Formats: sequence, C-alpha cells, structure tokens
Amino acid sequence: MSILKDRYTIAFYNLENFFDTTNDPYTLDDDFTPEGRKAWNETKFGKKVKKMAKAIAQIGLEESEHPPVLIGVAEVENKKVIEALLGAKTLRDEDYSYVHFDSPDERGIDTALIYHQKHFKVLDAETIPLMIHEEDGDRDLTRDILYVHGQLHQEEVHVFVNHWPSRRDGADETQHKRIKAAETIIQKLNTLEVENPNYIIMGDFNDDPNSESIQRLMETGLFINPMQKLLSPDSGSANYKGEWSLFDQILISHSFLNYEEGTHSFKKANVFSPHFLKEWKGKYKGNPFRTFVGKKYLGGYSDHFPVYVILKEN
Repeated sequence: MSILKDRYTIAFYNLENFFDTTNDPYTLDDDFTPEGRKAWNETKFGKKVKKMAKAIAQIGLEESEHPPVLIGVAEVENKKVIEALLGAKTLRDEDYSYVHFDSPDERGIDTALIYHQKHFKVLDAETIPLMIHEEDGDRDLTRDILYVHGQLHQEEVHVFVNHWPSRRDGADETQHKRIKAAETIIQKLNTLEVENPNYIIMGDFNDDPNSESIQRLMETGLFINPMQKLLSPDSGSANYKGEWSLFDQILISHSFLNYEEGTHSFKKANVFSPHFLKEWKGKYKGNPFRTFVGKKYLGGYSDHFPVYVILKEN
C-alpha cells in the first residue's frame, strides 16, 4: 500500500472576488458585471472557474493520493459560482458537495465549505453571525462564521470557516473587529459539550499568527497553529506592497496529535505556491498571480495562495 494513501488534505483558499456576472441589486457587486468598472463577463468568469478548479484539484497532491477532502473557501458570491467551480472539468468527476449560506456582507461575498462526500459527512451546519457595531450604533455588515459539524471518515470534527473583517481602514483601527470574531468562536466552542473534540479553525483572518486576535484563540489552550512557522520575510500566503503576510491559516486542536486507531493525526502544514500560481516575471515575480490589479485584468488566479494541512488516518 502506498504511504500516501492514508493521508488527506484539508485546505483553505481565498478565491479573490469570485463573482458571477449578474448584478445583484442588494449587494455592492456592480464592478463585477459586464457594464461595471471591471467589465466582468462570461468569458472572464469561465476562465476564473477553470483556473480555480485547476488549483484546488492539485492542493496537497505531492503528499496525498487524493484531492483535498475539505476545502474552506472565501470570497464566493453565491451557490451558482460554487456549482460552476465543482462542475469544471478538473473537479466534476470528484464526488464534491458543499455547505454555503448567504451572509449579510455588503459586497455579497461569503465563505463556504467544499467537501468530498466519500470522506466527509455533514451532520449539522449553521452560520454564526459576527455582531460588530460602528460608533454610531449601526451594525457593520460583514461575513458570518460558517460552522460545520461533520464526520471525517469515522471521526467527528467541528469545522469553522472564517473571513474576518479587513484592515482597509487601518490594522489598529479595525483590530477590535477581528478580536470580536475570535471571541465569537470561543463562545461557540463553550457551548459544544464534547469530550476531546476535534476542531479545525480555518480562514482568511486578515491577521498573522502573532496578531492579538489569533492569540486569543491560542490562549484557550485548545489549539496548535501549524502555520506559525510558514511566515517569513520571503514567504507567506499574500503579498501587499512587497511585504508577505500569512492571513490564511488553519488551526487544529491538540486531539490531532494522537495516534489512536480510527483517528487522524497531523503530519504537515504548508502554503501551496506552485509556479503556475505565481507571477512569472517583473517587479512582482513570485507573488500570487491575481485575476485583477485594480481594474487591470491580468487573468490570473487569486491574490492569495491556498494553505493546507495533511492529516494521516490511523
């Protein structure tokens, strides 16, 4: 038996503005329409679908014989774009399904969990609203946290898929929003009456491993952050103005460090950054190959690299 056969990939990927081409009158998606600022049309959408599917199909394949069994995704507009993705040539023969709920985000972008039905069974799923209010008392409409309770092979797991509030108005000025997101997860964990639970907290946290919000999660003593060592001045999951960040992370509970039969144990964590996902030349060589820079269409993948962990089934 191949040593890779019992190894499975859990991934997270921010798909960067994965919009359809239809104008939703209730969200700020106007740029991503044929008449919009980015002239987003079916041809560009089709290329995006093909590229995203190609990337997802290959995450972790050097360490596992299987495509990812769980993929958390961010910046998906709706079910339509997820179904287009799963219907793409490189994914359509895989037995994938997904969990998605519309969130109140002003731009209409959500998180979702794509799962391989041969390996994962959904037992329950819900959204956890992130209740943040501005100084004037109005609610800051941002992404909900997606919670999925499921079974990975024979083992129960609790998965949280996140896309925390951005730093657009300044890292320090918005820090309290991401700390609130961490506290919201902790509140949910406190309601789960499970012995030795298996937690997977994944997402684009808009914060690095050492940020206060992530440290709030770590202070519970429930998690290890295998992504901690992956951030360096020369590498990360995204690059902004020449600086690498590792906003994309997957935290796992200590239970994944055991080796009992019927359980899963952690083997490795990595950023998936093959040549085809990178800028090949010029000033931004080595950075993620994006779909757009501003309104300039590059036709690439995403402004983030996917991240993943490998679990071994014992």
